[in-house]
Amino acid sequence: MNIEFSKSMPRKSASPSALAFLSFEDTVLPPEAEEIDLALKDSIQNALQCVDFTPNIENLADLVAFSRHGPTRVILVGAGRKEPIDTLLLEKLAAHAYNAVQTSGLKTLEIRFPTSCPQEAAHIALGVHLASYRFDKYHTDLARHKKPGITQVRIIVKDVEGAKAAYQALAFLADAIFFTRDQVSEPANTLYPSEFSKRLTDLAVPGLEIEVLGTKQLADLRMNALLGVGQGSARETQLVVMRWQGASNDSQPIGLVGKGVCFDSGGLSLKNCKGMETMKVDMAGAATVASVIYLLALKKEKVNVVGILPLAENMPGGQAQRPGDIVASMSGKTIEIVDTDAEGRLMLSDALWYCRQRFNPVLMVDVATLTGATVALGQEYAAMFSSDNMMSEQLLEAAGQEGEQIWRLPLARKLQKKLESSVADLKNYDGPEGGAISAALFLEQFTDGCPWAHLDIADVAWNRSSPCPTTPAGATGFGVRTLSRFISNNYRKHNNGTI
Repeated sequence: MNIEFSKSMPRKSASPSALAFLSFEDTVLPPEAEEIDLALKDSIQNALQCVDFTPNIENLADLVAFSRHGPTRVILVGAGRKEPIDTLLLEKLAAHAYNAVQTSGLKTLEIRFPTSCPQEAAHIALGVHLASYRFDKYHTDLARHKKPGITQVRIIVKDVEGAKAAYQALAFLADAIFFTRDQVSEPANTLYPSEFSKRLTDLAVPGLEIEVLGTKQLADLRMNALLGVGQGSARETQLVVMRWQGASNDSQPIGLVGKGVCFDSGGLSLKNCKGMETMKVDMAGAATVASVIYLLALKKEKVNVVGILPLAENMPGGQAQRPGDIVASMSGKTIEIVDTDAEGRLMLSDALWYCRQRFNPVLMVDVATLTGATVALGQEYAAMFSSDNMMSEQLLEAAGQEGEQIWRLPLARKLQKKLESSVADLKNYDGPEGGAISAALFLEQFTDGCPWAHLDIADVAWNRSSPCPTTPAGATGFGVRTLSRFISNNYRKHNNGTI
């Protein structure tokens, strides 16, 4: 789909394209639409009289205006009161307009929202771009009415060149989010650890360094917690290191760690059929981290970031880890395996320790579809745990700026007892009560005092229905916007130093 910016030109006749306008409480038919309606002999007004439409935010009127020139498809998107609209809402309103006509058979959508600056037009374009995502590569006979027909979106704006320039960075953001959605959407028979690693090494961005560690190297590093998770699978366990050195070489990097279980059967603590249904999604944390670093490299951000992605399959093969096993992690701490389905924290324990010891990051953030214990937050909020209040505030601010919702939960120290084992230093599970908290407390044991935050995205990485108009059903790409904004807000370098 091609997105272009164009200066407004009055229409004198009907057109095979769809036209989209914002509709406000005090001006249901805005001036931009009245101009068209005048040429169409009040046919839009006449069509509007036939529908029950109030311009509340995100309400929609889908009209066909007839005139002697033929029909014109007109989309009125409710915007509430006529007051300044923030860019996040503009993205959603533009996405609503696109979603209304994407399978209509029309080829062009022209968006005539009132915009006061090129940045607003750029976010309108981003909203359409994000809404256009589809994962249809395995469909061989998609019904005609389900195929997207819109091939061109034209956004009307006075400053065309300014809008193009403003959209460049947002187009990179959309590419990164789509990379996450693509990987999370892939079935596990096509995306397994070595294939995931290959896709990362194929990211052709100058200056982006990719290193892949295989089973022998991981064994030499004594990453037994990570290796134990994957030993029941025929697929090799790997660990990918991604590095973007956009600042000076002596600057401490930001450490990002992403859980990459390419399929989670639960191991010998086998999930039921329903529990396994979406377990291809269990590598969403790794995909998110990879996409953030990819985005920073595309934008050439002046910041040093390292991403650590432990990749494995958790399968119940003949060599699979057993409940009751004890493994020695890279840190030297021993872990009693109580439940092989609590595998993500095992992988992350070695990955966090490795990140801390090798790269000495200024802070670490791990991202994981870690537990099913955050259901109270629904499919709207990711859970956050952190050892550092300033980091927490920065992450919450970034999430708010990017329209992704995060809720901080406590590191309740009394639950530390749930990690105590009678036969090892720690155990990996002790029941569902406070499960998300005890999982975070487990991870904290392997941060070695580094400022750290843990994002549990289990309930927001995948949605059966569309959570918002810019996010189709399926893989959401949650976290890419928040983490990239968090880094850009607080840690990139300028000529006068760090922000």
